Amino acid sequence: MSTEKNNEKDRSVEERLKTLYELQKLLSEIDRIRTLRGELPHEVKDLEDEIERYNTRIQKYNAESAELKRLILQKTGEIQDRKGKIERYKQQQDNVRNNREYDFLNKEIEFEGLEIELAEKNIRDFTRNLEEKGAEIEKAREDLADNEHILEEKRSELSAIVSETKAEEENLRQKVLELEPLIDQRTLQAFKRIRANSHNGLGIVTVQRNACGGCFNRVPPQRQLEIKMHRKVIVCEYCGRIMIDGPLAGIEEPNAAEPAPKRRSTRAKAAPAPEAEAEPAADKEAE
Repeated sequence: MSTEKNNEKDRSVEERLKTLYELQKLLSEIDRIRTLRGELPHEVKDLEDEIERYNTRIQKYNAESAELKRLILQKTGEIQDRKGKIERYKQQQDNVRNNREYDFLNKEIEFEGLEIELAEKNIRDFTRNLEEKGAEIEKAREDLADNEHILEEKRSELSAIVSETKAEEENLRQKVLELEPLIDQRTLQAFKRIRANSHNGLGIVTVQRNACGGCFNRVPPQRQLEIKMHRKVIVCEYCGRIMIDGPLAGIEEPNAAEPAPKRRSTRAKAAPAPEAEAEPAADKEAE
């Protein structure tokens, strides 16, 4: 009974790992499609924001130009009114009864003359500012037209890429939606968190050449054995990615290279030492 439960648990972990790896392959393919689009979506968004800024700037310049025109008309009207006052004061000078009234009218004429000079100066300043605003509006419109032209090209380019990959991406996304319910919520959330923190979007990797396929740090033999047993979900102690063995992921591991046979030494054997000369014969017997 206990053995059946353990087998069921092993199959559950094994299936989760296989499903996670299939999910990773689908998501990596979606990432590849997004890479094909490159920076185009961001460029289109930036151009749209830039065009909006140009439109706002042109509206502001137009409002300022309208205000300058209003001020010019106002000052022109004031000049006409003050000129009218000067004419009336001059006429009144012909009918004054004493020098005091004449001096008073003369001061009023001088005051109105100064106000006219000030209004004319204001009109010149307003006119100069109006011309500058007109030049700024013209430049902003030219820049706006250039950006709109570039935006149209970028949109066409992006639309072409999206149209080529839209069906494929939708198919991949549909497969992702079908796979996600097969994974328990805790494991799926952990997988998504790992993917979000990974620079290459890999949340589960295989063990390749005794190393993690994500950070390429060496995996101890005991840990590799635990990964192959599929008893539990194991993550890399360096990068935190979930690890899966190659055969379970459908990747054949390369056979270990056979050790090369040892080469025999070709060094020539040393020549045998010459045999010692035979000892001289025993002395002849004494005669």
